[in-house]
Amino acid sequence: MSADKVIERLQARVGTTINGKYRLDALLGLGGMAAVYAATHRNGDRVALKVLHAELSRMEDIRARFLREGYVANKIGHAGVVRVIDDDVAPDGCVYLVMELLEGRTLEQYRLSQGGRLPVNETLALVGDVLDILAAAHMQRIIHRDIKPDNVFLTTSGVTKLMDFGIARLLDASHVTASGALMGTPAFMSPEQAGGRTKEIDARTDVWSAGALLFVLLTGQEVHRARTGAEQMIYAATQAARSITTLVPDLSSEVAHVIDVALAYDMRNRWQTAGAMRNALRYAAGRTSAVPAAPAPAASTDDSSSVRRLAGAASGHAPVSPPSTATIIHGSGDPSDILRVPTSIDGGPGQDPREPPKTNR
Repeated sequence: MSADKVIERLQARVGTTINGKYRLDALLGLGGMAAVYAATHRNGDRVALKVLHAELSRMEDIRARFLREGYVANKIGHAGVVRVIDDDVAPDGCVYLVMELLEGRTLEQYRLSQGGRLPVNETLALVGDVLDILAAAHMQRIIHRDIKPDNVFLTTSGVTKLMDFGIARLLDASHVTASGALMGTPAFMSPEQAGGRTKEIDARTDVWSAGALLFVLLTGQEVHRARTGAEQMIYAATQAARSITTLVPDLSSEVAHVIDVALAYDMRNRWQTAGAMRNALRYAAGRTSAVPAAPAPAASTDDSSSVRRLAGAASGHAPVSPPSTATIIHGSGDPSDILRVPTSIDGGPGQDPREPPKTNR
């Protein structure tokens, strides 16, 4: 079915009331997994509904995990993560999650409105907020795996929200989405993620993506220059990232160091936790004089020769048209399916933030 036909079908729901409770007011966005609507409850409260696509709602394993994973983000306990309020099944059999409706725009929409690049101080503050959310998520053993500007939401009240926790855990690498592309966003995939080395993915995977987020916001370019998403995945899986100073030579050495360490090809050479990277970023911005040390990293197997994922960004929810409102989508997988996270998240005192993390080999 063509994209226009899909949108037409989903738009047909607008104006209807689901289960006598939620009137669908507008289609906000859609992706390979679900469509997101602005809605009004019969008591007048405005909410967002994420409706799993019909073909996926018929798959019992995906349906069950969709509902279960929708509540994992509630466990994070951070203002930057939205709560899931309710869930139910529509008369047509599609399952849905009810979430708070956010007013504002995505970081990607904001970046493009500013010409593709943001000032250094603003960038450090925004990504610092993202890292703070990730640190809280990692404490709950939740790995995001899809950090990108489209998944960061800037509310009109000034709160930074991180969207789409755990979307990639709904389907493993052997499944494709309704759009035919595997989950993930190539430009923000770490080497281990792009190479399909799923057993190696842990908190440091999100650290790499946060480094890529900083890179894009400050340069207007992606870490790896490529013509296609497939090329980006190959480069991410097989090549070290270029230093940000090749594009922004006047960037302070402290800020460049934080980004270069985050984007290290070898996981053992990155900031070992989001908390450590957040503190190093604050040091670089001059807001603190010391940062905790990263915990000693575990041994890592590095086989970058295998790239088993196809290009795609199906976990993002591309807006049908640039909306003035949007929503966080849903939480991550159940605890038994969460990937490895270092036991100590923020580490102990003593590491000089200007030095790369210590490694055990």
